[in-house]
Amino acid sequence: MVYSKAFAPARPANGTLAAIFAALMAAGLATPALAQATPPAKPPAAKPATPAKPQTAQPATPAAPTAPAGQPQAAAPQQPNLIYSPWTKFCLKGQEANAKQVCFTGKDGRLETGVPVVAAVVIEPEGEQKKLLRVTLPLGMQVQPGTRVIIDNGQPATGPYVICFTNGCMADYEVNTDIIGRLKKGQQLAVQAINGNGQPVSLTLPLNDFAKAYDGPPTDPKVFEAQQKKLQEELQKKAEEARQKLQQGKTQ
Repeated sequence: MVYSKAFAPARPANGTLAAIFAALMAAGLATPALAQATPPAKPPAAKPATPAKPQTAQPATPAAPTAPAGQPQAAAPQQPNLIYSPWTKFCLKGQEANAKQVCFTGKDGRLETGVPVVAAVVIEPEGEQKKLLRVTLPLGMQVQPGTRVIIDNGQPATGPYVICFTNGCMADYEVNTDIIGRLKKGQQLAVQAINGNGQPVSLTLPLNDFAKAYDGPPTDPKVFEAQQKKLQEELQKKAEEARQKLQQGKTQ
Protein backbone atom coordinates (compact mmCIF):
# COMPACT_ATOMS: atom_id res chain seq x y z
CA MET A 1 0.00 0.00 0.00
CA VAL A 2 1.24 3.48 -0.82
CA TYR A 3 0.61 5.31 2.44
CA SER A 4 1.11 8.81 1.05
CA LYS A 5 -1.92 8.12 -1.16
CA ALA A 6 -3.87 6.17 1.43
CA PHE A 7 -3.69 9.15 3.77
CA ALA A 8 -4.09 11.81 1.09
CA PRO A 9 -7.01 13.56 2.88
CA ALA A 10 -4.60 14.64 5.59
CA ARG A 11 -2.20 17.48 4.88
CA PRO A 12 1.24 18.21 6.34
CA ALA A 13 1.04 20.42 9.37
CA ASN A 14 3.55 22.05 11.65
CA GLY A 15 3.21 21.06 15.28
CA THR A 16 0.67 18.28 14.69
CA LEU A 17 0.68 17.23 18.33
CA ALA A 18 0.23 20.83 19.43
CA ALA A 19 -2.67 21.14 16.99
CA ILE A 20 -4.34 18.13 18.57
CA PHE A 21 -3.99 19.60 22.06
CA ALA A 22 -5.42 22.88 20.81
CA ALA A 23 -8.31 21.08 19.14
CA LEU A 24 -9.11 19.24 22.37
CA MET A 25 -9.25 22.51 24.27
CA ALA A 26 -11.27 24.26 21.56
CA ALA A 27 -13.81 21.45 21.59
CA GLY A 28 -14.37 21.85 25.31
CA LEU A 29 -12.82 18.47 25.98
CA ALA A 30 -10.68 19.78 28.81
CA THR A 31 -13.61 19.64 31.22
CA PRO A 32 -14.84 16.87 33.53
CA ALA A 33 -17.42 16.05 30.84
CA LEU A 34 -14.75 15.51 28.19
CA ALA A 35 -16.22 12.13 27.27
CA GLN A 36 -19.36 13.81 26.01
CA ALA A 37 -17.91 15.17 22.78
CA THR A 38 -20.54 15.75 20.11
CA PRO A 39 -19.93 14.45 16.57
CA PRO A 40 -19.98 16.92 13.65
CA ALA A 41 -23.40 18.19 12.58
CA LYS A 42 -25.50 15.91 10.36
CA PRO A 43 -28.53 16.65 8.14
CA PRO A 44 -31.65 17.56 10.16
CA ALA A 45 -33.20 14.61 11.95
CA ALA A 46 -35.83 14.00 14.58
CA LYS A 47 -33.21 13.84 17.31
CA PRO A 48 -29.51 14.72 17.42
CA ALA A 49 -27.19 11.74 17.49
CA THR A 50 -26.03 10.75 20.97
CA PRO A 51 -22.25 10.15 21.21
CA ALA A 52 -21.36 6.53 21.85
CA LYS A 53 -19.92 5.75 25.25
CA PRO A 54 -16.12 5.43 25.11
CA GLN A 55 -14.92 1.83 25.24
CA THR A 56 -12.60 0.57 27.93
CA ALA A 57 -9.19 -0.56 26.74
CA GLN A 58 -8.39 -4.10 27.91
CA PRO A 59 -5.11 -5.93 28.12
CA ALA A 60 -4.78 -12.56 22.97
CA THR A 61 -3.02 -11.95 19.93
CA PRO A 62 -3.64 -8.77 17.88
CA ALA A 63 -5.23 -9.09 14.48
CA ALA A 64 -5.96 -6.62 11.73
CA PRO A 65 -9.47 -5.12 11.78
CA THR A 66 -11.91 -6.97 9.59
CA ALA A 67 -13.41 -5.35 6.53
CA PRO A 68 -17.12 -4.39 6.58
CA ALA A 69 -19.66 -7.10 5.70
CA GLY A 70 -19.91 -7.77 1.99
CA GLN A 71 -16.36 -6.68 1.26
CA PRO A 72 -13.47 -9.09 0.63
CA GLN A 73 -10.93 -9.54 3.38
CA ALA A 74 -7.71 -7.66 2.66
CA ALA A 75 -4.14 -8.75 3.25
CA ALA A 76 -2.53 -7.92 6.58
CA PRO A 77 -1.66 -4.21 6.71
CA GLN A 78 1.95 -3.05 6.65
CA GLN A 79 3.42 -0.41 8.92
CA PRO A 80 4.67 2.66 7.01
CA ASN A 81 7.94 4.33 7.94
CA LEU A 82 6.98 7.04 10.39
CA ILE A 83 8.79 9.88 12.11
CA TYR A 84 7.67 10.13 15.74
CA SER A 85 7.50 12.99 18.17
CA PRO A 86 8.48 12.10 21.76
CA TRP A 87 5.72 11.45 24.29
CA THR A 88 5.01 14.91 25.66
CA LYS A 89 3.01 16.04 28.68
CA PHE A 90 1.05 19.29 28.92
CA CYS A 91 -1.13 20.54 31.76
CA LEU A 92 -3.60 23.23 30.73
CA LYS A 93 -6.69 25.05 31.96
CA GLY A 94 -9.71 26.22 30.03
CA GLN A 95 -10.96 29.81 29.87
CA GLU A 96 -13.79 29.32 32.37
CA ALA A 97 -13.45 30.95 35.80
CA ASN A 98 -13.58 27.64 37.70
CA ALA A 99 -11.86 25.54 35.05
CA LYS A 100 -9.88 22.59 36.33
CA GLN A 101 -6.45 21.66 35.09
CA VAL A 102 -6.26 18.88 32.52
CA CYS A 103 -3.07 17.01 31.70
CA PHE A 104 -2.41 15.58 28.24
CA THR A 105 0.34 13.05 27.52
CA GLY A 106 0.58 12.52 23.76
CA LYS A 107 2.67 11.34 20.82
CA ASP A 108 2.20 11.47 17.05
CA GLY A 109 3.66 9.80 13.97
CA ARG A 110 4.05 11.28 10.48
CA LEU A 111 5.25 10.15 7.09
CA GLU A 112 8.64 11.41 5.94
CA THR A 113 6.73 13.88 3.75
CA GLY A 114 5.31 15.47 6.91
CA VAL A 115 1.79 14.08 6.48
CA PRO A 116 0.31 13.36 9.96
CA VAL A 117 -0.83 9.74 10.18
CA VAL A 118 -1.52 8.71 13.78
CA ALA A 119 -1.59 10.23 17.25
CA ALA A 120 -2.57 9.19 20.75
CA VAL A 121 -3.05 11.22 23.91
CA VAL A 122 -3.99 10.28 27.47
CA ILE A 123 -6.34 12.93 28.91
CA GLU A 124 -6.49 13.28 32.69
CA PRO A 125 -8.75 15.97 34.24
CA GLU A 126 -7.78 17.22 37.69
CA GLY A 127 -9.76 15.53 40.45
CA GLU A 128 -11.41 13.04 38.11
CA GLN A 129 -10.87 9.27 38.29
CA LYS A 130 -11.93 8.84 34.68
CA LYS A 131 -9.13 9.05 32.14
CA LEU A 132 -9.32 8.83 28.37
CA LEU A 133 -7.00 7.49 25.72
CA ARG A 134 -7.84 9.46 22.57
CA VAL A 135 -6.47 8.25 19.24
CA THR A 136 -6.46 10.24 16.01
CA LEU A 137 -6.40 8.90 12.45
CA PRO A 138 -6.51 10.86 9.16
CA LEU A 139 -9.68 11.93 7.43
CA GLY A 140 -10.90 9.44 4.83
CA MET A 141 -11.29 6.40 7.10
CA GLN A 142 -14.54 4.43 7.09
CA VAL A 143 -16.59 5.63 10.05
CA GLN A 144 -18.82 2.60 10.61
CA PRO A 145 -16.10 0.04 11.57
CA GLY A 146 -14.68 2.46 14.13
CA THR A 147 -11.20 1.96 15.55
CA ARG A 148 -9.27 -0.59 17.55
CA VAL A 149 -6.30 -0.29 19.91
CA ILE A 150 -3.93 -2.96 21.19
CA ILE A 151 -1.17 -2.67 23.78
CA ASP A 152 1.58 -5.11 22.75
CA ASN A 153 -0.08 -8.56 22.51
CA GLY A 154 -3.04 -7.63 24.69
CA GLN A 155 -6.72 -8.00 24.01
CA PRO A 156 -7.95 -5.57 21.31
CA ALA A 157 -10.46 -2.92 22.38
CA THR A 158 -12.82 -1.23 19.93
CA GLY A 159 -14.14 2.31 19.95
CA PRO A 160 -16.24 4.49 17.61
CA TYR A 161 -15.13 7.81 16.20
CA VAL A 162 -16.51 10.67 18.31
CA ILE A 163 -15.46 13.82 16.45
CA CYS A 164 -13.44 15.03 13.45
CA PHE A 165 -11.25 18.09 12.93
CA THR A 166 -9.10 19.13 10.00
CA ASN A 167 -6.18 17.15 11.42
CA GLY A 168 -8.18 13.89 11.60
CA CYS A 169 -10.92 11.88 13.30
CA MET A 170 -10.73 10.87 16.95
CA ALA A 171 -11.91 7.89 19.00
CA ASP A 172 -12.01 7.61 22.80
CA TYR A 173 -11.21 4.75 25.17
CA GLU A 174 -11.75 4.90 28.91
CA VAL A 175 -8.59 3.85 30.73
CA ASN A 176 -7.93 3.02 34.36
CA THR A 177 -4.84 2.63 36.52
CA ASP A 178 -4.24 -0.89 35.21
CA ILE A 179 -4.25 0.27 31.57
CA ILE A 180 -1.97 3.20 32.40
CA GLY A 181 0.39 0.67 33.97
CA ARG A 182 0.33 -1.43 30.81
CA LEU A 183 1.12 1.63 28.72
CA LYS A 184 4.06 2.41 31.01
CA LYS A 185 5.47 -1.12 30.72
CA GLY A 186 4.46 -1.72 27.11
CA GLN A 187 6.54 -1.65 23.94
CA GLN A 188 3.99 -0.36 21.44
CA LEU A 189 0.42 0.83 21.04
CA ALA A 190 -1.26 -0.32 17.82
CA VAL A 191 -4.07 1.83 16.38
CA GLN A 192 -6.19 0.12 13.72
CA ALA A 193 -9.00 1.12 11.36
CA ILE A 194 -10.41 0.61 7.84
CA ASN A 195 -9.55 3.17 5.18
CA GLY A 196 -11.82 4.52 2.46
CA ASN A 197 -10.84 1.70 0.09
CA GLY A 198 -11.92 -0.95 2.58
CA GLN A 199 -8.32 -1.84 3.43
CA PRO A 200 -7.22 -2.44 7.04
CA VAL A 201 -4.77 0.07 8.47
CA SER A 202 -2.59 -0.76 11.47
CA LEU A 203 -0.25 1.89 12.88
CA THR A 204 1.98 1.63 15.93
CA LEU A 205 3.22 4.20 18.40
CA PRO A 206 6.30 3.22 20.47
CA LEU A 207 5.74 3.32 24.23
CA ASN A 208 9.36 3.29 25.37
CA ASP A 209 9.26 6.90 26.61
CA PHE A 210 5.63 7.00 27.76
CA ALA A 211 6.28 6.32 31.46
CA LYS A 212 8.91 9.05 31.73
CA ALA A 213 6.62 11.63 30.16
CA TYR A 214 3.49 10.55 32.07
CA ASP A 215 5.16 10.49 35.51
CA GLY A 216 7.34 13.51 34.88
CA PRO A 217 6.57 17.23 35.12
CA PRO A 218 4.72 19.03 32.30
CA THR A 219 6.89 20.03 29.37
CA ASP A 220 8.03 23.63 29.19
CA PRO A 221 6.32 25.20 26.14
CA LYS A 222 9.69 26.51 24.94
CA VAL A 223 11.19 23.02 25.09
CA PHE A 224 8.21 21.62 23.20
CA GLU A 225 8.54 24.33 20.56
CA ALA A 226 12.22 23.42 20.12
CA GLN A 227 11.31 19.73 19.79
CA GLN A 228 8.70 20.51 17.17
CA LYS A 229 11.14 22.70 15.25
CA LYS A 230 13.77 19.94 15.27
CA LEU A 231 11.21 17.38 14.10
CA GLN A 232 10.00 19.68 11.33
CA GLU A 233 13.57 20.24 10.14
CA GLU A 234 14.12 16.47 10.07
CA LEU A 235 10.95 15.99 8.05
CA GLN A 236 11.93 18.72 5.59
CA LYS A 237 15.37 17.16 5.17
CA LYS A 238 13.89 13.74 4.43
CA ALA A 239 11.36 15.24 2.03
CA GLU A 240 14.16 17.00 0.15
CA GLU A 241 16.19 13.78 -0.02
CA ALA A 242 13.15 11.93 -1.39
CA ARG A 243 12.59 14.68 -3.99
CA GLN A 244 16.21 14.52 -5.14
CA LYS A 245 16.08 10.73 -5.48
CA LEU A 246 12.91 11.03 -7.54
CA GLN A 247 14.52 13.58 -9.85
CA GLN A 248 17.62 11.43 -10.25
CA GLY A 249 15.42 8.48 -11.16
CA LYS A 250 13.70 10.50 -13.90
CA THR A 251 16.98 11.65 -15.43
CA GLN A 252 18.41 8.12 -15.67
